[in-house]
Amino acid sequence: MSSGVLGRLSTLTLSLQQLGQLPHLSNWLPRLPRRQATVHASEVPSLFREPYILSGYRPVHQEWRSYFCSLFQCHNELLNVWTHLLAIPAVLLQFSFFAGAWGLTLNLASLPLFLYVLSSLTYLSFSVAAHLLQSHSELAHYSLFFVDYVGVAVYQYGCSMGHYFYCSEPEWRHSLVGVLFLPGAAMLAWLSCASCCYSKFRYRRPYPFHRKICQIIPTSLAYLLDISPVAHRLLTKSWDEPVLVFHAMQVAFFLLAALFFSCPVPERFFPGRCDIVGHGHQIFHIFLVLCTMCQLEAMFRDFLVHQQSVVDAHGEHFILLAGGSFFLLVLCSILTAVLMRGAVQRQLRKKD
Repeated sequence: MSSGVLGRLSTLTLSLQQLGQLPHLSNWLPRLPRRQATVHASEVPSLFREPYILSGYRPVHQEWRSYFCSLFQCHNELLNVWTHLLAIPAVLLQFSFFAGAWGLTLNLASLPLFLYVLSSLTYLSFSVAAHLLQSHSELAHYSLFFVDYVGVAVYQYGCSMGHYFYCSEPEWRHSLVGVLFLPGAAMLAWLSCASCCYSKFRYRRPYPFHRKICQIIPTSLAYLLDISPVAHRLLTKSWDEPVLVFHAMQVAFFLLAALFFSCPVPERFFPGRCDIVGHGHQIFHIFLVLCTMCQLEAMFRDFLVHQQSVVDAHGEHFILLAGGSFFLLVLCSILTAVLMRGAVQRQLRKKD
C-alpha cells in the first residue's frame, strides 16, 4: 500500500478519534425526565387538590422540565391542557383560511376582528400555561392562575368589541345599554380579573361557597353585557339568516360551559372515577372551545356584511378609542395580577 494512502488513513483515524472526544449531540439536547408517577390527593398540598378528584396529581417541587414534559404523560390536568392547546391551531387555521379567502388586511374596519382573534388566542394560551405548569410550586400555582384570569378578561373585552362593531343592530346601539356598552364591558372585564385573583388569594381549601359567588357574579354580569347585542338580535330578528344559528350555538355552548364550571359534576357523583378523563373542568373546556369556534364563525360572517360600513357607522376615532381601550385593559389586568402575586409572595414568606 502506498505511503500516500497510509497517510490519508492515519489522518482519517486521527480525525475520528478527535470527533469521538467532542460532546455527544445527546448532551446538548433536552432529555425527557424519567416518567413521574402521579400521586394521590393526600400527597400534595391542599392548594393543588380539586374536589372529588382523588388521584392523578403530579408531585410538586419538581424541575420545570418535568412539567413541560408532562404534556405527554398521563395526569388529571392532561385533557385540560390539550383541549385548549388543540384549539389554538384550530383558531389560527380558521382565521387564516378566512383571511386568505377574502383578502383580509389590518385596517380600521378589521381592527376589532383582529383584536378579537388575538384575545381568543390569549385566553387559550394562558389557560394552557396555567394547567400545564401550575403544579411546580405554590407561587407558580397562584401566579399562573392570575395570568389565566388576565386571559379571561382580555377575551371578554375582545368578544364585546366584536359583538358591538359587527353583530349589533342600530336600534340597540342607540339604547342606554348600547351607549354604555364598551366602557361597561371594559370595567366588568377588569373587575372579573380582579375578583377572581382576589378570591384565589383570599380563600383556602376547602373553598367556601361565597368564593364561587365572588367569581361568578362579576363574570356573569360581564357575559350578560357582552352578549346583549347578540341576544337582542336573536330575539328581534328572523332566524332566516344562517349566522344567527351560529350565534345561538355560541350562547348554548357557553351556558353549558358555565354549568360545568360552576358545578363539580360528574365527579361529585363518582369520586375517583373521573380523575383522568371526564371531570367537570374538562367538559367546561370543551364547551368553551366549541363556543369560541361558533363565535368566530359568526363574527366572520357578520364582518363580511358590515366591513364596508363599519367605519362610517361608528367613526374612525371611536374605533381607535375602542382599540386603545383593549390595550389599556390588558395593562390594567396585568398590573392587577402582578400586585396580587406580590401579595402571595409576602404571604408565603410569612408562612416560611
